[in-house]
Amino acid sequence: MAHAIRIHETGGPEVMRWEEVAVGEPGPGEARLRHVAVGLNFADTYFRSGLYPMPLPGGMGVEAAGIVEAVGSGVTNVAPGDRVTYTGFLNTLGAYSTERLIPAAPLIKLPDGIDRETAAAMTMRGLTSAYLMRRIWPLQAGETILVHAAAGGVGLILCQWAKLLGLTVIGTVSTEEKAAIARAHGCDHIVYYTREDVAKRVRELTNGVGVSVVYDSVGKDTFDASLDSLKRRGLLVCVGTASGKIPPFDPAILAKKGSAYVTRSALADYIADPEEKAALAAEVFGHVAAGRIQIGINQRYALQDAVQAHRDLESRKTTGSSVFVI
Repeated sequence: MAHAIRIHETGGPEVMRWEEVAVGEPGPGEARLRHVAVGLNFADTYFRSGLYPMPLPGGMGVEAAGIVEAVGSGVTNVAPGDRVTYTGFLNTLGAYSTERLIPAAPLIKLPDGIDRETAAAMTMRGLTSAYLMRRIWPLQAGETILVHAAAGGVGLILCQWAKLLGLTVIGTVSTEEKAAIARAHGCDHIVYYTREDVAKRVRELTNGVGVSVVYDSVGKDTFDASLDSLKRRGLLVCVGTASGKIPPFDPAILAKKGSAYVTRSALADYIADPEEKAALAAEVFGHVAAGRIQIGINQRYALQDAVQAHRDLESRKTTGSSVFVI
């Protein structure tokens, strides 16, 4: 019998339940998957807490990798026996499971050189990093960027990708351990956001100019410092709200901050077009397969231990990527 982590109400980690589930045969446009590894992402906590609405009761998780066991009529992009990975949002909810039915359209065939645990750890983070590096801003060699949570899953990929593009990276972290990890992945300068004035330190490191782009996955606690770290006509990319929602603000503040730009981007809008999704996937998988970008799986959990995994994630005990191994 298949099993899955499901929730019947929103709330803290304790609302997640390990349940037996029935998995039938795939219908038109569907595939049946046997999961090998499942990704743990901060976005999962948003669905669990109710920040991101979802149908209840429902399954958790939006990213996993495994084997196609069967396909329904009309499916041409994958076949039984294919090694696949996927990520998304509402169309892929239910990844915290041993087996499942899923629309076949989001599935990505895994290239040689990418194992399934690595795929589960990097598909969402890798595609996110790909659009942040290649679609948001015309980054040029020699520019400086600021990456919040530089020792996190996305942060470590951004640091490595930035070095491939010839950028200078300033990263924020909370501990010496995380600083060492960020430096090992290409971060040039460390700012300890728990004990330093981030914007002041960024100005010092850039001779008063500021950075071209800030990638901010923290949200409420770092928004003001992120704006104050930008150079004139720089861009703040809000990609998460780990510390809470950004409070409402008067857009006139952007003029006072040097005609700054702010965007709240979402992966779904950068992988909605199949051709663009394929191009981004090919680029990030190519870097990983060639060893140019390393994916550090620093935490592994049994799927039954999802409650503890969420507690670790929300208390910022984790670094790099985390996966559930089935």
